[in-house]
Amino acid sequence: MRLRVHRRNLVVWGPSGGSAGRHGYRGLTRPARSRRIRRVFRVGGLLMMIGLMRLARGVRPRWQPVLAGAVLTVTGFMLRSGAWGALFPAGLWFFVYALLIPGGPDADHRRRSELERELAAYSTPAQRCDLEATLDRYPDGVTHELREILAHQAVAACREGIPGAGRC
Repeated sequence: MRLRVHRRNLVVWGPSGGSAGRHGYRGLTRPARSRRIRRVFRVGGLLMMIGLMRLARGVRPRWQPVLAGAVLTVTGFMLRSGAWGALFPAGLWFFVYALLIPGGPDADHRRRSELERELAAYSTPAQRCDLEATLDRYPDGVTHELREILAHQAVAACREGIPGAGRC
């Protein structure tokens, strides 16, 4: 007596005893391939979110809520059947919030960027101490913008590890 060889291409002509769908029809069950498709969508969505987060860093603060509103509105509209449809009104609220943020003119932006470039010239710790001693002679209401720029540059220098660019 010999052992049977396992056949891989076995065909069953009758109905299978496998699980049927909710309504008794086998065609309504989810195919195995849908897990891979869902995983691709999930990974794609995460990569899109990472890209949007990086994009939001480079956008002016007034336009960040517009970017978030656009993403939430489009997502809520595409997935409007179910609980994800609640993203649509949230996206509209972000648009309203963006309208309420006061926008500064481009002249203010240019002036501040020029001021940041001028203050970046004070790169050694001795120069920074002299500048801070000069700023201490004036009230905070007058020098708050200069102090804010200097603090931002010091934090950025510590984060990037530039030696001698500021105190860490």
